[in-house]
Amino acid sequence: MPDFPPQLPHGELSEVLPGFFFVAGQSRPDFGGNTLQFSRNMVVIRDGKDLTLVNTMRLDEAGLAQLDALDTVKNIVRLGGFHDRDDAFYADRYDAAMWALPGTPHERGVTSDKDLSTNGDTPFTDGSVFAFETASTPEAILRLDRSGGVLVSCDSLQNWAGPDDWFDEPSTAMMQEMGFFRPANVGPGWRNSAKPEASDFARLMEMEFSHLLSAHGDPLLNTAKAAVGATLKDLYGV
Repeated sequence: MPDFPPQLPHGELSEVLPGFFFVAGQSRPDFGGNTLQFSRNMVVIRDGKDLTLVNTMRLDEAGLAQLDALDTVKNIVRLGGFHDRDDAFYADRYDAAMWALPGTPHERGVTSDKDLSTNGDTPFTDGSVFAFETASTPEAILRLDRSGGVLVSCDSLQNWAGPDDWFDEPSTAMMQEMGFFRPANVGPGWRNSAKPEASDFARLMEMEFSHLLSAHGDPLLNTAKAAVGATLKDLYGV
């Protein structure tokens, strides 16, 4: 067995929209020698008999059994630069194809099998890719043409209204101060490091969508475009 990072605690895998499965769990990254503890999410999308994992999070044995009962994992989609911790585990377990934007860094021997690009191919019959053109690091959002439009994001769009059960107190205090706890937010850490410009968000708001499933925060269902639009108007004037 290759030396993968250990599995961390997580919740139940549940269907939040038809064909979209969502699971929240713990993340413990190291930043500047300090270990933070907060939540992260994985989204599983079913397209026919194929499953695609977005923003991978290693599941325990019960979770893997639940995943395997849904259908067959065929693809892994990497949307952001900081969510590769468990890609290698799933690539090894399922021999799944890795999709990512060109220039996305990988670890633990993982390489991209297929490139994500605006107007390019996706693992889905009804999918498209929004790529941030002004950000300094590769970052994308998936759009699925289902249920009025579903966006799946990584660090760019988040929906943490407040700390959840996966946070510890020091991380809560720090992230409160940094402005992470805001519904339909542009992730403050990503925004500060990647420095996306208003033109990207103006393009984003040209898309039709009703729902947002992010790597951070609760599912934002039915009212996502209005909520995201209000945030972008405040932050970027678009």
